[in-house]
Amino acid sequence: MRRESGSTLNSTYDPTKASRRLRRTKRTRGELQACQCLDFALTVRSADWGQQDLFEAIERGEYPSWTMQVQIMTAKQAEDAWEQKRINVFDLTHVWPHADYPLRKIGKLVLDENAKNYFAEIEQAAYNPAHMVPGIEPSADPVLQSRLFSYPDAHRHRIGANYQQLPVNQPATGYPTANFQRDGQMAFFNQGARPAYLSSIDPVKFREQPYDLDKVHGKFVGEAVSYLSEIRPEDFNAPRKLWEKVFNDESRQRFVETVSGHMSTCKDKTVIARQLAIFREVSPDLSARLEKATGVKAFQGKFEELTFNGSHNGFGGKRSANGMKVTSDVAFNNGAPSKVSSRL
Repeated sequence: MRRESGSTLNSTYDPTKASRRLRRTKRTRGELQACQCLDFALTVRSADWGQQDLFEAIERGEYPSWTMQVQIMTAKQAEDAWEQKRINVFDLTHVWPHADYPLRKIGKLVLDENAKNYFAEIEQAAYNPAHMVPGIEPSADPVLQSRLFSYPDAHRHRIGANYQQLPVNQPATGYPTANFQRDGQMAFFNQGARPAYLSSIDPVKFREQPYDLDKVHGKFVGEAVSYLSEIRPEDFNAPRKLWEKVFNDESRQRFVETVSGHMSTCKDKTVIARQLAIFREVSPDLSARLEKATGVKAFQGKFEELTFNGSHNGFGGKRSANGMKVTSDVAFNNGAPSKVSSRL
């Protein structure tokens, strides 16, 4: 199991020194407004100000860099994380504690050259999570699984079926590619006269694989989540820690102001009351602050009494979504790995 961690910026590159100084210090409301005005002024000056600033910084030799770090689990650790800590490695909303799964540095990304031709090198670039080096395979994270298809499919529509033959997207290998994708417009490298099938006359040569891919992730699966997801108690663990341990008083106040401001546009107070009940599961303090800011009391019943549109309620006696009958088609699980699944 691998999870990419947030990158760290290591550089002398400083986009807005004045703006950063205001953000670093404890600000009064007036200072916060001044910071926002500065950002607005920069945006008005140029809608592409951030891009311009990055381009000019690279031209000056002030290269921004990001340290790439990952967290790693074994299959056994992933099972134990769910059984003992209710952390689902296949759920991207679940946080892996750094104390248990420390960050490991694997490299650094440095931007040290600007594009010479913006269209050819930027607009035609096609990033795709399905492009992986041998030894790294996708997990059963359903969001990742959907993107393994949707990203390349979007590229095929946006750029063309042979987008991977464009110079900016070509694989950096020391050997020619042999596959059976020969059709479509702009097939620049059509692999000569080789037959479009596994021919015994002119056979395709396979490279020796450095890893046994069947042993990397092939035997580690989770139960598929059918159609609708489920709201479960452990889904509130990460946001609760964010509110209680990560946010400072200023961050909490900003969050309440932002959320209550958006809630004020909702005319149906029942909707607000239900949402406040969800925030109450994160923290009673958060819900109380939002109640005061909105003037609306949270739903007074138990959370397990709520029925949701598009998600099953996994609290208490469990309530299915959208009036569905609780049958084998209604799976109260979130696809977490089990001790049985990794030994199939």
